[in-house]
Order: sequence, then C-alpha cells, then structure tokens
Amino acid sequence: MLKFITPHAIFIIPIVVAVIVQIVKFIIYSLKHGWDIRYIFTHGHMPSAHTAFAISIITAVGYYEGINDGSFAVAIALAFLIIDDATRLRMHLGDQGRYLNMLVEQLNIDTDKYPRLKERTGHRVSEVVVGAILGFLLTMLFIWLFR
Repeated sequence: MLKFITPHAIFIIPIVVAVIVQIVKFIIYSLKHGWDIRYIFTHGHMPSAHTAFAISIITAVGYYEGINDGSFAVAIALAFLIIDDATRLRMHLGDQGRYLNMLVEQLNIDTDKYPRLKERTGHRVSEVVVGAILGFLLTMLFIWLFR
C-alpha cells in the first residue's frame, strides 16, 4: 500500500490533512453549539482547514520536489491566496451579512422571505495559526509514515 501512496503523496497528503482538520473543527464546533451534521461543512471557526490544506501543500511539495523547484514557489503563492481568502476577504463577507441582518431587523422585513445571513464566514488569526501548525505537523507525520 505504501508503494501506491508515496508517488502520489503530494496530492493525497494535503487532502487527508484537510479532511482531518475539518473533522477536528466539526467536533470542536459541535461541542460548543450542539450536534448538527451540517456543521461538517461550516466555514470559519477553529482550526482553519483551508490554512491546514495550504500549508500541507507547501510542506509536501517542499519535501518531495525540493524548495528550489518552481512548484514550491507556486505552492507558496497558492497558500497566500487561500489564507488571504480565509481571513481577510471572507471576514468582509461576514461584515456585510451582519449589516444586512441589522437592516432587515430595523426595517421590520419579513424574515421568512429574507432569512438571516451568516455573519461569521472567515477566520481569526488564532484559527489560521492553529490550522497552519496542524497542517505542517500532520503533513510531516504522514511523510514520516510513508517514507
């Protein structure tokens, strides 16, 4: 089995890491807010699966292809885009949701016709840092297991 996984590790490891971190997020979120299977697909909150995925790609590409390879530079650029989206851009989306929810309340608009928007879609810095640490450590663990 390891002979099958090793050549494809750059592709497989980041996906497995992202799934594991998303499951960890689901467990933490469910402990705080109660059980709902829809939480498995929630965005935001602790830890950032997007960041774990991006850091896992960087780590896997750096290990298997080398840090002097062009694919490593592409992995870093991709990680910057993913992490920026997970933090800054989606936080603005959450702000817009909050403002629209306040507007609907103030104008006494029928909430059945306009349901409440999600106000938390992005990540805090602490969630990104924990996601990055988990992404790196889990990737190194899988690399060690598959060598």
